[in-house]
Amino acid sequence: MTNFLIGATIVFVAINLVYFFKNKTYEKSYFSSALLLKLVIVMSAVLFGFAIIYYLLSLNDVILVESLSKRKPIEPTFLNLLYFSGETLVSVGYGDMIPVRSARFFAIIESFLGILLPSAYFMKSLDLANQSKRNG
Repeated sequence: MTNFLIGATIVFVAINLVYFFKNKTYEKSYFSSALLLKLVIVMSAVLFGFAIIYYLLSLNDVILVESLSKRKPIEPTFLNLLYFSGETLVSVGYGDMIPVRSARFFAIIESFLGILLPSAYFMKSLDLANQSKRNG
């Protein structure tokens, strides 16, 4: 059951990512509130999606510890996992929660998406600004 829910959550995140890159209502100007809103929605979906993945992983094993030397498990409440997901997504990484075992792989993927999505937004905005300068 856990594997099914993890798979469903990954599909949910993937659909949101595809929607972000395929829907092109933002092409009218170099800044689009619609594009920014999409970024916020997709980032929120990724944040909650990974928090759910971490929660499901925590049902089988310890996934977060306080430090590598103590290895004291952190209680896997949804708020703790949402916090960890948020600090991973925005690449803050305070160091108060350290992923272990299978959570490490998902933390790497989430941090990659946290860098990729805003970068894609700004690259698209700059591209639209350059296009409007050339055309106008």
